[in-house]
Amino acid sequence: MNTPSAPPGITVVIPHLNQHNALARCLAALDAGTRKPVEVIVVDNGSARSPQGVVNDYPWVSLIHQPIPGPARNLGAAQARGDVLAFLDADCLPDAHWLAHIAAHMARDPHTILGGDVRIERKGRRLDPATAYQAIFAYRMDRYIAQQGFTGTGNLIVHRKVFDAVGPFKGLHHAEDRDWGQRATFAGYRIGFAADLVVYHPPHTATGLRLKWDRQLAHDWTRCTGLGGRIRWAIKALLLVPSPLCAVAEVATSPRIKGARNRLMALIGLTSIRLYRAQRMLSLLRGHDPERLLHRWNRIDLP
Repeated sequence: MNTPSAPPGITVVIPHLNQHNALARCLAALDAGTRKPVEVIVVDNGSARSPQGVVNDYPWVSLIHQPIPGPARNLGAAQARGDVLAFLDADCLPDAHWLAHIAAHMARDPHTILGGDVRIERKGRRLDPATAYQAIFAYRMDRYIAQQGFTGTGNLIVHRKVFDAVGPFKGLHHAEDRDWGQRATFAGYRIGFAADLVVYHPPHTATGLRLKWDRQLAHDWTRCTGLGGRIRWAIKALLLVPSPLCAVAEVATSPRIKGARNRLMALIGLTSIRLYRAQRMLSLLRGHDPERLLHRWNRIDLP
């Protein structure tokens, strides 16, 4: 293997939890890039077995352990030697030019927080409903930035001085990407969408999608307070039922997938997940324990 030659100053931080196969693919993709990483910190967040065997193949990867559920990225950032922090999820595959584009962007404006493009990894032309749905609607960082003032932590680039000024991620009981991004926006930092910072995320199965929404809804429920909040929550749950009808035009015209069959699959997948979300929201309203939803997520490796 060639000696790493990535620009100094960039540390890639990868949180990991029971995703050995995915982590192996992620590190292999970094190794195959046009610029090799100088420093990668994998922060294991309490896996059933250590990923030491995976990281041993790469001398530029450090493995540290954070047994407390949640704040893995914070420990990685605290131990990083680089001036720029590039947060990447263990189940993501960075494009070959990912690090090179990061270096170029940060050289132009080191004070801008960047959210990259997260696309669904696809195998074959015929998509199942869950994959087709995610190809259109999942990980829309451009929309999150424009509409809600945050970007996802699976492809987040920030200068460490900016990160330190905003403060650490808040961990398991918060939607940490949304919370951190909105704190940064409130503090006056600009979050920009960088379409050339591309990483690929494997599609979740239908079960995986439901578990992901369980976690998101558990986070959202903590912000739902008072009678007014409960009423708005109930209304939103009920509106989710007919909402797929409003997305028909977007499904029919989206450039993110091709073919009438795949568009039909996307609509089926969208309808299924919206109905599930409505059912789960109403169950929380009836007293379902949100803690149970938080701890079901991310316990097994992706296939």
